[in-house]
Amino acid sequence: MITEIIWGQPIGKANNYQAVPDGQGGKRIIKNERIRAYERSFDEQCKIYRGMGIDRPFRLHITVYESSNAYDLDNCLKTVLDCLQYAGAITNDNLCVGISATKKLDREHPRVEYGIEELEPRLF
Repeated sequence: MITEIIWGQPIGKANNYQAVPDGQGGKRIIKNERIRAYERSFDEQCKIYRGMGIDRPFRLHITVYESSNAYDLDNCLKTVLDCLQYAGAITNDNLCVGISATKKLDREHPRVEYGIEELEPRLF
């Protein structure tokens, strides 16, 4: 399994959505600019796994280096899975059957170090 590093403080999904009118008198929930900016940054940095299109069950192995202890590990995991899907590394985050996650503190260099373990061999 290959490990890739994505630099920057990962953004948790909690509190990073906003309600906007849906045009039919209701509201819909969308990502705010902060989380969209992180997705773009992740996509630009994702070189190893970008476009792999993993379409079988996998495990995500991840170490999150937070800039502060104020951040929750679980809040950024969904964001990272969404970013992997956005970058085409995986076809759907519902294929994730396990996560091995560790949180560490690095105030100077927040980042995500991750690897994807495919659980079934590719047929090509």
